Amino acid sequence: MNYSFIIRKATIEDAPAISIIMQEAFKKYMQDTGLSGTMEALTERLENIETDILEKEVYIALIDSNPVGTIRIGILPDNTAYISRFGVMLDYHNIGIGKSLMNLADKILKSQCVKRVSLHTASKYGDLIRFYYGRGFFIESTSTDRGYIRALLVKEY
Repeated sequence: MNYSFIIRKATIEDAPAISIIMQEAFKKYMQDTGLSGTMEALTERLENIETDILEKEVYIALIDSNPVGTIRIGILPDNTAYISRFGVMLDYHNIGIGKSLMNLADKILKSQCVKRVSLHTASKYGDLIRFYYGRGFFIESTSTDRGYIRALLVKEY
């Protein structure tokens, strides 16, 4: 059986699918880190996703035309970047989708001469920390501004 896997720039029409990916990915994130309450990613409105699609680099991964992953890249005025809302549907974990999305982010950022990219994740989420370290990120600092220990991870090009 043949499968098609593509990553493309998201369009406004992708906002509902991106919302579904975020709901599934961030519910697992909360469960795996033992967080209670809610997170911004879980209460995000379609209008916010649409705005990001227009203002940031937003990509969606599809397998056989089914949305399975997404990433948002904000390029900042100081020529650094910030990755947010990165997630993959649970049924598609550990088959290279997240790695492919991160590789694309690297390619885009290098092509735009960005020298540094950062992101946040829960410092207690060992699998995710290992994933990011495998992509060349390191922990620059931690904070508790969201009620749990968040690591600021950085990658330099």
